[in-house]
Amino acid sequence: MGAAMTGMRPVAEIMFSDFLACCWDYLANEIPKVRYMTGGQVTVPLVVRTANGGGLGFGAQHSQATENWALTVPGLKIAAPATPADVVGMMAAAIRSDDPVVFFEHKGLLASKGAPAPPDHVVELGRAAVVREGADVTLVALAAMVPLALRAAALLAEEGVEAEVVDLRCLVPLDMRTVLASLARTSRLVTVEENPYQGGWGATVVSIVADEGFGLLDAPVRRVAGECVPLPFADALEERVIPTVDKVVAAVRSLAAY
Repeated sequence: MGAAMTGMRPVAEIMFSDFLACCWDYLANEIPKVRYMTGGQVTVPLVVRTANGGGLGFGAQHSQATENWALTVPGLKIAAPATPADVVGMMAAAIRSDDPVVFFEHKGLLASKGAPAPPDHVVELGRAAVVREGADVTLVALAAMVPLALRAAALLAEEGVEAEVVDLRCLVPLDMRTVLASLARTSRLVTVEENPYQGGWGATVVSIVADEGFGLLDAPVRRVAGECVPLPFADALEERVIPTVDKVVAAVRSLAAY
């Protein structure tokens, strides 16, 4: 924080996002408030990158998806890429940001492959991407839930249901313009998030849709999210807690039949 305040652009690494709790006073009370409290005279261009999420059997203290923790703190930007190219482009944008950015890299995606980033690749923070087009339902996802939503969409297509998949990329800034534009095409919405259902980012998305896009809906909104329990160590139990392709498919089927 001190280095950032004096003109450097440091990148701090927290091994597991669960451990953000160990430095929460700085992340919640100090880093995001300096620019506001000094009237913009002092900025904190700091990136905190951390490994996030479950699905690998690391247990309750090393598997949480904690984007919702940061979402409660005004003054923090929140990035969570889903592809190798977005990791490069969004990190470049995060380092350039004059505001602090918490950069969540999902552990389950670290071994994934994808198209390489082009030279000088920068992806604007707060710009969602439509990664699959469809006309029947909008699936809004983040980080590791994006490839999961894409797999669910492929299965649904075999049943004649075309799902549009929106990769939010960021929670702050939150690109609701892209979400609402997709909803205007599909009239049905499912959020797919690894955060626990209670207090997850999907609730924020749904509340904005209720305020600004209620007339676009032809069916109730569905949220596929983690259960409100500590994450189990056993694979079979962990699968019961976090979102799966089958859970997403079931949610979409219920909306398609509404």
